[in-house]
Amino acid sequence: MCDENGDFSVSVTNEEVVAAVLPMQEHWLPLSNLDLLLPPLDVGVFFCYNNPILTSTTMEDCATHKITFGTMVGSLKKALAQTLISYYVFAGEVVLNSMGEPEVLCNNRGVDFLEAEADVELKNLNFYNPDQSIEGKFVPKKKNACVLAVQATVLKCGGIIVACTFDHRIADAYSTNMFLVSWAAMANPNTTILAATSGHPCFRRSLLSPRRPGFIRPSQHHMYTSISDLPPPPATDATALLSRIYYVTAEQLRHMQSLAATRTKLECFCAFLWKMVAHAASRDTYSKRATAKMGIVIDGRKRLGNGDKESEAMMECYFGNVLSIPFGVKLVEQLVKEPLGYVVEAVHEFLAAAATEEHFLGLIDWVEAKRPIPGVSRIYCNRADEGPAFVVSSGQRFPVEKVDFGWGKAVFASYHFPWGGEAGYVMPMPSPLGNGDWVVYMHLAKKHLEIMETEAAHVFKPLTWDYLNQ
Repeated sequence: MCDENGDFSVSVTNEEVVAAVLPMQEHWLPLSNLDLLLPPLDVGVFFCYNNPILTSTTMEDCATHKITFGTMVGSLKKALAQTLISYYVFAGEVVLNSMGEPEVLCNNRGVDFLEAEADVELKNLNFYNPDQSIEGKFVPKKKNACVLAVQATVLKCGGIIVACTFDHRIADAYSTNMFLVSWAAMANPNTTILAATSGHPCFRRSLLSPRRPGFIRPSQHHMYTSISDLPPPPATDATALLSRIYYVTAEQLRHMQSLAATRTKLECFCAFLWKMVAHAASRDTYSKRATAKMGIVIDGRKRLGNGDKESEAMMECYFGNVLSIPFGVKLVEQLVKEPLGYVVEAVHEFLAAAATEEHFLGLIDWVEAKRPIPGVSRIYCNRADEGPAFVVSSGQRFPVEKVDFGWGKAVFASYHFPWGGEAGYVMPMPSPLGNGDWVVYMHLAKKHLEIMETEAAHVFKPLTWDYLNQ
């Protein structure tokens, strides 16, 4: 059971491999140049559901109380096997080719599927502190070279948590969201076969082929670097980062945007975060010379269609990484002193410069020129002695409403990415309440989180069960 400190146990009761329902011909799928920019990183995502007997009328046997954890898991596995026919990459393995670069061996190795039990009720989970309640308990650890792992956990109250961990080199959040929606549609008995099998992913790597000859702008060298060019890591221990989940009300978001009315809520929110992190850094010694870096992940799918309807349609369902991380660097003293509107314009400036077709084509060419030496975003290589750095990835397309496996919509869901580097990570997502609020996953240094909770407590409120059950 959950004790006064919030501790509880999770035990795995069964583990098996789920493969596609039809045999597949083994083949290799190369990674695109944009995939090759990602180091080996595993990303987690989890969905929390109330007890379906008490809350759902969508499954036919709910009325007779025949639905059990066993029947739910059976439905998940059957639908997963069917979904893997289209999303076969998730059933493969990552293997190095003769050049030492990762590729996917599409051999229908399957997905590791864990069943588990937890002696805690959903209402007693500490959503605010996922390091304590989620990490190492509900989100599975991916084994060896597999691409995807799944865990389904039944709770003491009869609720269920469905979680996945995937290899970021193979899929970005956009791609994984497509898979999650397809898997849920396949499992949901109220979804038509046509709807469940629509929207097949596109794996056409030629959509991201380099140009001949390539053309690389100086900005690419500023944003990315070869692994071989990185200095050795400092001898000091890395600053420990903590994960927290907050909610920000729609009213606070509107207020931020009112201070820079011509810019988006995301730009204004990011500018506010940048100022808060700089404020924390201003308390450090030598802060007058320190800088603060902030990057924002942008998706290139809408930028690479080139006006061609067929290419635009394929990019819309393209499976893989189509990301870039432009970032800004400002003196801590300047970020603290200047008003929010000034910082918003700085955010807009570095975002606008990268949100173009030419930027993504140039990035593809940059990787091609460096191969087989891996490249990486410079902001991910930030060291603590260089000043704070963090990356914001917008999760506004996170499909919480659509991931309904047949026992109702999730009461809460979030990505979970304690990635292990010295740069922080922040993902704002829509609140499951559908009221315009944002749920914000933060993986930042303790001193940065303390600033959020003291001097911006009116903005960042700890996520609680009471909030989710308004």
